[in-house]
Amino acid sequence: MTERKMILGMMLGDGYGVLPGAWRAPHVDPGNYARIDANIRYAQAAERGGFAFVFTPDFPAVRGDVERAAMSNVMDPLMVAAAISQATEKIGFVLTGSTTFQEPFNTARQFKVLDIMSHGRAGWNAVTTSDAAVAANYGKPVAERGERYQRAHESAQIVQALWGSWEKDAWIKDQESGRFIDPAKLQPINLGGTYVASRGPLALPPSEQGQPVIFTSGGPSPHLLEFAGRFASGFIAEVWTIEEARAQRDAVRKAAEEAGRDPDDIKYIAGLMTTVAPTVREGLDRRIAFSGDVIDARLPHLSSMIGVWLQREDLDVPLSAEQLAAARVSSADPRAGIALEVAREGWSPRDILAHGVIDYHPTTVGPGEAHADHLQEWFEAGAADGFWILPDIFEDGVDAFVDEVVPILRARGLYPEDYVGSTLRGNLGVPEQYGVGDWLS
Repeated sequence: MTERKMILGMMLGDGYGVLPGAWRAPHVDPGNYARIDANIRYAQAAERGGFAFVFTPDFPAVRGDVERAAMSNVMDPLMVAAAISQATEKIGFVLTGSTTFQEPFNTARQFKVLDIMSHGRAGWNAVTTSDAAVAANYGKPVAERGERYQRAHESAQIVQALWGSWEKDAWIKDQESGRFIDPAKLQPINLGGTYVASRGPLALPPSEQGQPVIFTSGGPSPHLLEFAGRFASGFIAEVWTIEEARAQRDAVRKAAEEAGRDPDDIKYIAGLMTTVAPTVREGLDRRIAFSGDVIDARLPHLSSMIGVWLQREDLDVPLSAEQLAAARVSSADPRAGIALEVAREGWSPRDILAHGVIDYHPTTVGPGEAHADHLQEWFEAGAADGFWILPDIFEDGVDAFVDEVVPILRARGLYPEDYVGSTLRGNLGVPEQYGVGDWLS
């Protein structure tokens, strides 16, 4: 039996990083949002570290404080990835595409073109969309959850049928006989449901991996678990503790099993936000410097998480023994236990917040060992098959992780020394598929 190895991916976003003020860092070009060469550099750095993929979320609407904050999105996931694919060789591209607003024929066509362009390195993060601002951009109302997921199931089946509608050996391209394609092996699919339909076929041959890999992402709702169990080979998660991640991973694997699949065929990928620095103190100072007003604004939330009223004048004063004795973990927030643990280490409220205790994923700060220890603990506890890394500032944070964390993971035998294949499917270790999976036939 092959020894299990950790999978790594990296979030690829707006050209700056996950800290709100990353775009203002003096070593960052503030125009990176519109500079494809910046994201090419970051993807190349991740490829140097053997990352299986870059992961690009998408929110096709303007949100947040655009006067002072970055856009948080890439300009367009597919177009950006198409450009990056020509400057890289092994790293994959997992890109978000909504089943709610995108027609399955367009999804099938665009993602398979990327898969062919990249020689088998494309993945589709299939998600439903319920945000009113996004819906307004498409001129549609927000659909209720049941409708969104029924449309998602229909879309995924149609997309995969289209991907397989050009059979593997359909392309004859025999110059001597003059036969270009065997028409019997390029046929319409004629699939339709309540919400979407397509005649087909798709005029695109298979890639080196056959077809793109399907991912999905989010929390473990029954609707999402059913979708993941039937269609996904990767699950991008948002969890904060080992216990929570292990339970969610078990649920995802069970959903695959209930769909008639091998649970090992779906890889559970947890998130980790990183600041690599010589010391924890230096890392916290970096995070504080580029967090803008976020830390001050989060003080009331920290108070509610640990049951201790903290005021603005207390930001730089560690909690007293009396406050720590009175502190209680809020059952309403799974991050509360992490926050109290950091508080008991003697950090001030400003430093507690700089540890990322109210961020979207666990956060590690400090030298390479701190990040490697977290990844190893979660991996060996069965909490994840891999991780997607969210660097604080892309410009130097990606290289720092590759240079200071990856060698430790390799030395500990947790992470592959090199790519095991040339396709995303191969590097994830998920099975071959072409067209609709056998479990849906």
